[in-house]
Amino acid sequence: MSIEDGTFVQKYDLLGCIQCGRCTGGCPVTVRTDLNVRRFVYDTVDDDHLEELSEKHEIWDCTTCNTCAVRCPKGLDPFEVLIGLRSLQVEEGNIQPTARDALESIFNNGNPWGKPRARRCDWMQDIDGVDEVRILEEGEKVDVLIHTCCTACYDPRIMPIAQSLVKVLEKAGVDYGFVGEEESDCGSEVRRLGEEGLFEMLDEDNTELFGQYEYERLVCLSPHCFNSFKNEYANIDKPVLHYTQLIAELIEDKKLEFKGEIADKVVFHDPCYLGKKNLVFDEPRYVLSQIPGVELLEFNRSKERSLCCEGGGGKMWVESESKMERLAEVRMADASSLGAKIVAVACPFCLLTLEDALKAKGLEEEMRVADILELLDEVL
Repeated sequence: MSIEDGTFVQKYDLLGCIQCGRCTGGCPVTVRTDLNVRRFVYDTVDDDHLEELSEKHEIWDCTTCNTCAVRCPKGLDPFEVLIGLRSLQVEEGNIQPTARDALESIFNNGNPWGKPRARRCDWMQDIDGVDEVRILEEGEKVDVLIHTCCTACYDPRIMPIAQSLVKVLEKAGVDYGFVGEEESDCGSEVRRLGEEGLFEMLDEDNTELFGQYEYERLVCLSPHCFNSFKNEYANIDKPVLHYTQLIAELIEDKKLEFKGEIADKVVFHDPCYLGKKNLVFDEPRYVLSQIPGVELLEFNRSKERSLCCEGGGGKMWVESESKMERLAEVRMADASSLGAKIVAVACPFCLLTLEDALKAKGLEEEMRVADILELLDEVL
C-alpha cells in the first residue's frame, strides 16, 4: 500500500532515520500509552505492512506536540508518519465517531463543533466598552486582519478571550478587522486527523477569502491557526503573527497603559504549537512580566521541553485508551508544587485541558488557569 505522493519512505524520508530512539525517549505520551514512535518509523519502511500498522490504536495517541522532531538528530518529523497512517484509516472511514462528526461539521459549517455558521459572530455582541466590532467588507483595507479560531467563536469558556482581544486592540488604537461569518476553520486539526483532502480545500478557500481584503498582517488567536497559516498554507504572502507577538509590540511601543495589578505568582505554560513548533518563547513571557504585580515563575519543563497538555493532534475529538493520569493533570500538579496562583496560557486548547485538569485534581481553591488576554483585560 502507498500514498498519493509516493511511498512512506519517500514522503517521510524514512531511510534518514538512524533508529536512535530519541523520539520515543522524549515522547510525553509514551509514559501513559503504548505509543512507540521509533518503532512505527522503522516498521513503515515496508509498504506491505502499512494497512496493518494503520489499524493500531496507538497512532491516535500522538498529540503531534513536536517533541520528537525537536529531539531528532537528523532533523526529521517522526510524528508525520503517524499522521500518514491516520490518513489511511480516514480514507476507509475508520475513525472515532467524535472525530468523524468534527470533520463533517468542518466541511458543512466551517467549524468542528457542530454549530451553524450564522452564529459564528455571536461572541461579538455586548462587549464592555466596545460599541461595535469591525467586520470587514470585501476590498476594505486594514492593518491587522484577525482570525478568531473556531473554539473562541463557539465555546462559552473561550469566547471571553476573543472579547478581551477586541478590548486590548481598541485601547491600543489598532486598525483591525474580522472576516465575519464567512471565516472557516484553519484546518490544523483536520490535517492532524489525517484528512488531507479537506485540509487542502480549507487552504484554498481561506486563502481566497483572505485575498478579498487588503491587510498588512494576519493575527491569530490560536497557536494552531498561527502554525497552519504560517507554515502549512501554500499561498499566504503576508506576515502571520500570534496575538502575543502583536501585544508585545504594542507594549514596547507604549500603546497600552496598565491601570491595575495582579499581585500573584504566575507560571506560563508554553503551548506546543507556539513554542516547540514556532519557537515563540519570549513574547508571552514579556507580556506577562509587564503586568504590574506579577511574579513570573518557570516550570522545570518549559520552552523546548514544555510538557504537552494533550489538546493538539486532534485529541480534542479522539479519546485515548489509556486510563493513566493525563499530562494536563501532571502539569497542574507541577504548578501547585511551584506555589503558582495562576497558570497562564496562550492557546484555547491548553485553557480547556488544563482547566479540566485543575478540577480533576481538586485544585480550584488553590489556583486558576487564565489566558494572557484575560489577565490583560483585568489590568487595562
